[in-house]
Amino acid sequence: MTQVGLRDALVVSDLRISTLAGDAVLKGVSYDIAPGEVLALVGESGSGKTTAGLAALGHVRRGLRHDGGTVLARPHDGEAVDLLTLPEDDRRRFRGSVVSYVPQDPALSLNPALRIGVQIREVLDVHGYGDSDAERAARVAEVLTEVGLPGDAEYQRRYPHQLSGGQQQRVGIAMAFACRPRVVVLDEPTTGLDVMTQTLVLRTVARLASQHGVAALYITHDLAVVSTVADRVAVMYQGEIVETGTADEVLRNPSHPYTRELIGAVPHLDAEITSPGTSERKTALSVSGLSVSYGDKEVLQAVELRVHPGECLMLLGESGSGKTTLSRCVAGLTDHYEGTVELAGQPLPASARKRTAEQLRAVQYVFQSPFSSLNPRRTIAQSVEVPLRTLTDLDRSARRERVAATLERVRLSPELADRLPGQLSGGERQRAAIARALVTTPDVLLCDEVTSALDVSVQASIIDLLCSLREELGMAMLFVTHNIALARYVADRIAVLRDGCIVESGTVEEVLTAPQHPYTRELLANTPRMTS
Repeated sequence: MTQVGLRDALVVSDLRISTLAGDAVLKGVSYDIAPGEVLALVGESGSGKTTAGLAALGHVRRGLRHDGGTVLARPHDGEAVDLLTLPEDDRRRFRGSVVSYVPQDPALSLNPALRIGVQIREVLDVHGYGDSDAERAARVAEVLTEVGLPGDAEYQRRYPHQLSGGQQQRVGIAMAFACRPRVVVLDEPTTGLDVMTQTLVLRTVARLASQHGVAALYITHDLAVVSTVADRVAVMYQGEIVETGTADEVLRNPSHPYTRELIGAVPHLDAEITSPGTSERKTALSVSGLSVSYGDKEVLQAVELRVHPGECLMLLGESGSGKTTLSRCVAGLTDHYEGTVELAGQPLPASARKRTAEQLRAVQYVFQSPFSSLNPRRTIAQSVEVPLRTLTDLDRSARRERVAATLERVRLSPELADRLPGQLSGGERQRAAIARALVTTPDVLLCDEVTSALDVSVQASIIDLLCSLREELGMAMLFVTHNIALARYVADRIAVLRDGCIVESGTVEEVLTAPQHPYTRELLANTPRMTS
């Protein structure tokens, strides 16, 4: 392990953290980051990477304890300090000025009631940046410009809800870099962003770290992103770093079996198509002339699409393209639209409230966040049973049998049936949400960004599950996503949505190998790829 020297902005040595019951969470984690360097800390859910990242801020979550090791950060002037032994007041002064944090969800760092200029200025005020109000005002404008946003007074007066997700995340990055810290911890900052916005955020992080000599700890489960942004990689498994090296070394020639497993689970644009081939040509779901407007803003413009039984259509587009609005119209969750939605040739009422139990049974929705469909106060079995109680005439015994069979079908252990959603992992919760949608044996399954927040190994298992269920049950599937790299693994056809219009459609092979529209080519060009 490198000793703390002039080149080190952050040095973590033999860091050990456990639960209050004595179960080890981090088992002697060590790494260092030089100024201007980006170290990616990768691993699946439960590997300990977020605990390690928070420790780099001098923070140990409630329910955990620090058992040993040091986290040394070096201020701009002065000797390195162990953040975990600082008095709380000193630690707070360090956070934001010497070490700072960018969370996964920008909503966690932005106050919806305050204008963005005020929020950035507050960071400077709290840490006493500069010698005058004028200097701080100038820094607010400067740091907004540094993250690729307008720095003028008009833009600073915007509230978070007036910004896109990517703009919100860049404001969060601006807040983290405002006081010119030595170390920035970025916790999955591009999860849920479309590939074009993700590219902007990644370039912003890499540029700021390099230009200002900031050591960046980039926590992620996305190895394709790692190949884009990181100088070095540390792979975590069960609380230990099992492999380190340059990004090129780790991604091209992984030495540890776990690293090879992670890399093998990453979807590749150039992989062979593994989804089922042709299906019956009768139509399970059709959308004709679908248009939606909010005031003067057209969200969808005369959209047409068809999905056949047993077929998966990937609806692809960046944030704001209208893809979720389209899927909500199909589900009857958005009813103020023009055009028609048909199920097996029969028009569906626009509102779910006006649909029959059979129509509701036949079209089911899996949300991006399983918390949207799972009641946190109900057990998994109780949540999965709800559609059977409301949409079928099965008696209690038959409902229980169906619930048990469905949980088994999505490969959830029977012992999880009586647990609450908060007691499950992210992948287990998503399987439970899928079970809730499948329990009525639907004809059409709407999957809205169902893998965007999952690590690659869990993502791979969910994709495998959906593909096998689609083949087994003959369901039509509309798979809404911004991740084009999943296409060859899950879809038969792709429809590309931009600004409410489908600009290109075709088989997976046609769209990926010979894209016709400039927007599709731009999406492909901005999709992170593993180093070959």
